[in-house]
Amino acid sequence: MPKFASVLALLFSSAAALAGEPGSRTFDSSPFSQAVTGCDRLAAHPEDPFKVTPGLPTESVDFLAAIAACRVALTQDPGNPRILYQTARALTYAGQVKEALPLIEKAVALHYPQALFVTGYLYLEGFAGAPKDPCRAAELLRESAEYGRMSAVLGYPAYALEGRFKGCPGEPSKAEVRKFLESARSLTSNYFHGLLIDALLRD
Repeated sequence: MPKFASVLALLFSSAAALAGEPGSRTFDSSPFSQAVTGCDRLAAHPEDPFKVTPGLPTESVDFLAAIAACRVALTQDPGNPRILYQTARALTYAGQVKEALPLIEKAVALHYPQALFVTGYLYLEGFAGAPKDPCRAAELLRESAEYGRMSAVLGYPAYALEGRFKGCPGEPSKAEVRKFLESARSLTSNYFHGLLIDALLRD
């Protein structure tokens, strides 16, 4: 029994050591429809890991057409975090942030990695009239990074080094920042990501 207990303790301590690192969480998209909608075609983000179409850069999005298509898709599938995020994306870029925030927050509540990152960025910068809340941003960016969303994996420690989360509950220690950056190496083969990681580690 003592030996069994010690094995259990080792397993739990190993799990705790991995908790909170980039890629330590896995998002399961299978409960949600993967059928391609007009909203996907007109409002998906190219870097969203769970998009079902190639996606469009911001400058190529027809905001009015995307909003109309996404509202139709949302009526048909109101609990799909991908559709919620994409509807919010179109509304935000069209300047309708007040309408977008409740939708993207629903996607956040469903732990959609792209929504976590974007909402964190909105609150960090006060982008497009969103309320500025660096402490909320720290929580969201960290969770997105834990799901392996690369913009958050690199952004969260970078913003922390800039002091953007000073005094927030989600502010990482220098040791945690280093752990995040070192873990990020295993999640990317991008040359420029590597340069950024090296620069941040020197900081």
